[in-house]
Amino acid sequence: MYTPCSEKALKTLLAIDPGDSISGVARKIDENRETIRRVVNALEDEGYVEYDQGLTVVDPAVREAGLSFLAASADVVPPSISEAYVLPQFGGLEFAYTSIDAVYIWTRGGYQVARNPEDYPLFIAIDETDLEHWEQFFGSFKIPVAQERQPAEEIDQSIQFVLKPCATVEADTVDGRPVIPLQETVEFAQDHYATFQSALDMLGRMYEEVETDADYRMEPA
Repeated sequence: MYTPCSEKALKTLLAIDPGDSISGVARKIDENRETIRRVVNALEDEGYVEYDQGLTVVDPAVREAGLSFLAASADVVPPSISEAYVLPQFGGLEFAYTSIDAVYIWTRGGYQVARNPEDYPLFIAIDETDLEHWEQFFGSFKIPVAQERQPAEEIDQSIQFVLKPCATVEADTVDGRPVIPLQETVEFAQDHYATFQSALDMLGRMYEEVETDADYRMEPA
């Protein structure tokens, strides 16, 4: 009737969308595949999930209860930056990392700009019809959320989410994270060339389909 649920088991339950593979869930929550395989096996033995051409959570009420527990826990210990990147996976709706985060993700963490642990906004594109849902979702975790980046001195924590409502959300997946398409990311970087010159050069070297005029190299010390 009652089985203690570990943090990894809870996050696994929350991350599962019908039809997901074990590898897909592991990438979503930035965990080792073998670790999540063991977690899924245990959850399946307990009757929480089923695997038939993909994973399914048997009772959505368990997932909803888990989300409420996670939100309550965040009120005691706020999520870290790495945990914040996983959090939107639990929202149950489509989204894609955009703007600065699209560059960060497509460069696989190789390019980071204008953020530090004391002032760390995350940027996601959402369906415009889901705006209220996302505001409530992040509000349940006591995380500031707005459609424009808020000055650090105006919020009471380091992490905030900046939402970009769109008519439709187009997303690719990189290392388990949904992100706007590569070409759209390149266009964003080109529109802010002074900031992302070196990122454009990096993207051009990483992906054959990317053509940029950037030719940035770090000068030797």
